[in-house]
Amino acid sequence: MQLVFTKSQIQQFMHEGYIRLDEAFPQELATEARAILWQATSCNPDDATTWTQPVIRLGDFSQAPFRNAVNTPKLHAAFDQLVGKEAWIPRMSLGSFPVRFPTQENPGDTGWHVDASFPGVDLSDYLSWRINVFSRGRALLMLFLFSDVGEKDAPTRIKVGSHLEVARLLEPAGQAGLSFMELAQKLPSINGGKEVLATGPAGTVYLCHPFLVHAAQPHHGTNPRFLAQPPLIPAKDFVLQHPDGNYSPVENAIRLGLGLE
Repeated sequence: MQLVFTKSQIQQFMHEGYIRLDEAFPQELATEARAILWQATSCNPDDATTWTQPVIRLGDFSQAPFRNAVNTPKLHAAFDQLVGKEAWIPRMSLGSFPVRFPTQENPGDTGWHVDASFPGVDLSDYLSWRINVFSRGRALLMLFLFSDVGEKDAPTRIKVGSHLEVARLLEPAGQAGLSFMELAQKLPSINGGKEVLATGPAGTVYLCHPFLVHAAQPHHGTNPRFLAQPPLIPAKDFVLQHPDGNYSPVENAIRLGLGLE
């Protein structure tokens, strides 16, 4: 197996809940992808008067720049290390894009949360989607930077180490788990920890534990921010009790949160 991360970086992922992968995909692909995304926004990249909303949410994109960006050898090797070889499903698209524009308005979506991963009673109601301690349906939360993102460019806020406490919140709910909103209401109980910002040049990818608590923020910079936030889908369920004691870093992080390590 090709190794992208050192043992210390894997330990950091397990304890802090995220790892930044620089030059995960070429900046040329980011440029090609932004041209497609600009067209989808119906805004003019050269006329800021057309940027009338703080955020425009775009759907799934599967054109070649997006497929190629998520399927670089470097990313595949990273997935193997964090999730396990043949334990994840290759992506052929890049999920939703919340495109954020410079604004003085409150975008209304800046609360701390954990992304849900499997449907509840209403498939169309994301707030009823669920998360369980086995992270059914999600192997990683991923943040793909398709534009340069500085501290003023609405970088995603990450609560370091929060995934460990989320594991403990989810454990009593078993296989059924909690809904997006049920878990969100419990997050204020999490101890305040260090926050980091998902900044970096286009081509950077943050690979995050699926339980990581994160939040959006308003854009106070100059240029719109283009970011994809797709899940990596597991090929099989995570297991927290293996007879052979062989666990992926994602599983080990959950076990660490539950006091099993």
